[in-house]
Amino acid sequence: MKVFKVLLFSILVFVSIAALSYVSYLRLIEAPLEIGEDFIFDVESGESMNGVIARMTSKGVIDKPWLAKIYIRHKGLARDLKAGEFTIKKSASLADVFEILTSNKQIKYRLTIVEGSTFSEARAVVASSEKLVIALEGKSDKDVLAILQGETISSNDSSALISEKQSLRFPHPEGSLYPDTYFYHKGDSDLSILKRAHQRLIKVLTEEWQNKSPKLPLQSSYEALILASIVEKETGKPSERGEIAGVFTRRLEQGMRLQTDPTVIYGLGSRYKGNITRKHLRELTPYNTYRINGLPPTPIALVGREAIHAAVNPLAGKSLYFVAKGDGSHQFSETITQHNNAVRKYQLKRRSDYRSSHQGNEN
Repeated sequence: MKVFKVLLFSILVFVSIAALSYVSYLRLIEAPLEIGEDFIFDVESGESMNGVIARMTSKGVIDKPWLAKIYIRHKGLARDLKAGEFTIKKSASLADVFEILTSNKQIKYRLTIVEGSTFSEARAVVASSEKLVIALEGKSDKDVLAILQGETISSNDSSALISEKQSLRFPHPEGSLYPDTYFYHKGDSDLSILKRAHQRLIKVLTEEWQNKSPKLPLQSSYEALILASIVEKETGKPSERGEIAGVFTRRLEQGMRLQTDPTVIYGLGSRYKGNITRKHLRELTPYNTYRINGLPPTPIALVGREAIHAAVNPLAGKSLYFVAKGDGSHQFSETITQHNNAVRKYQLKRRSDYRSSHQGNEN
């Protein structure tokens, strides 16, 4: 009986000590650290939890690295560490710190690819954005498109940049990105942003093409993208997208040339200095829709869903011409006589920032 009492007493003592120890452990890991002020902690890609604990100890954030290691093992957090920048609050406890570092609460940055910009301009925006890893430096637009489409390119390090092949193929980089605002965190790459923009474009284009109006004079979703890019560049007032698309659609149906200045400008490239001359309009390029029939060979800009939707769901009507009125809107006309009258009325007041001009100057 005496042995039993001793054993029972020993067990009670052990349990009490264990309970007190656990309570002390909880108090320690939940107690605010003596940080002083909020700060940003950067976890490098591939860094280990022990490495993070060592760096935090050297910075004075953690004064009991042994306790941190016990907590990590207790919670099984070693494999949950995330890369990126994290804001550590001055009131944070040890538990708070590792909850943050194993979450997806990295500091986020943002960049915006603007509708109507070009593929090259979008690449420049992405490449100049802070905190992004640059993986595509020195690669041409053509090479970047090949990478986005999962093709092998002639580069020593191309194998690291190849993605899964896709079904919808783009013969040219222009138009192959979706303009939008993209959020990212430190450690993301320019390639990761462009991949997201490319896949987003494919998704939106596919959805809109599947819900297109019947009997369009377009043979593929890529032709719809080309037309959408022209609509995008000609639209100063968003509510007119459908009507502008209707003008171009009827011109295509009737075998009329599109005669749209933005295509001429795109075809001139760096030679365009702000003004279109008669010489430019007479010059035969693949993009000069005053000289070629039908659509140009590729899009001329990056386009959003609204322009794509307008291109595949053009507004019904009879207008075949339009001219900028000077306030972002256009005057639409059914006949060349009406159009010429509108040109005389509004071109006298035309400002240098007008986006559309010469539709209807028949050859």
